[in-house]
Amino acid sequence: MQFKNNTKQRNVSIQGLRSFKDTLPKNVKRIINKKGHIYSETLSNWKYLVGDELFKFCYPKTFKSSNKFGVSTLVIMVKRGHEVDIEYSKKDILNKMNAYFGYEVVEKLKFISFDDEQKVSPKLEINEKNVTINRYKDKISDVKNEKIKQSLLELTKVFKKK
Repeated sequence: MQFKNNTKQRNVSIQGLRSFKDTLPKNVKRIINKKGHIYSETLSNWKYLVGDELFKFCYPKTFKSSNKFGVSTLVIMVKRGHEVDIEYSKKDILNKMNAYFGYEVVEKLKFISFDDEQKVSPKLEINEKNVTINRYKDKISDVKNEKIKQSLLELTKVFKKK
C-alpha cells in the first residue's frame, strides 16, 4: 500500500491523546503562531506593562508582527484627552514589553483615540421601544389564527412596557 505524503488533511487516526494544536485547522494554527501568543500575553499582562494609572484609559487593540514590508506594531486605543500621557510613557511601555518577552517584540506603538461617552439620539431610543413589534410584525401577520395573532400582539405590548 502506498501512502501519499502530500495530502492536505490528515486521514490517519492516531490512538490515544493528541495535542490541541494537532486538532486545529491550518489557518487557525497560522494565526496563533504569527500573533496569538504575543497578543494574548500582552492582554493578560497589560496592567503590569503600562501601570495602574495608564491602565484606566488605554488598552491594546491589535498586534501586527514584523515582515519584509514593515516593523512589528502594537495598536493601542486611548481615551480622548489622555494621548499626551501615553505619548510620554511610550518608551517605558516599549522597554517593559521587550523585557517581559525577552527579545524585541514591539518596535513601534501606534495610538488611536476614542470617545468614552455613548451618545444615543432620541430617535434610536424610540426605535428600541418598538423593537419587538418591528422585528416580529411580518411573522405575526403570517399567523392565520386570529386569536393567536391577537395574543402575540398583546404579548409584545407587555414586553414593551417592561
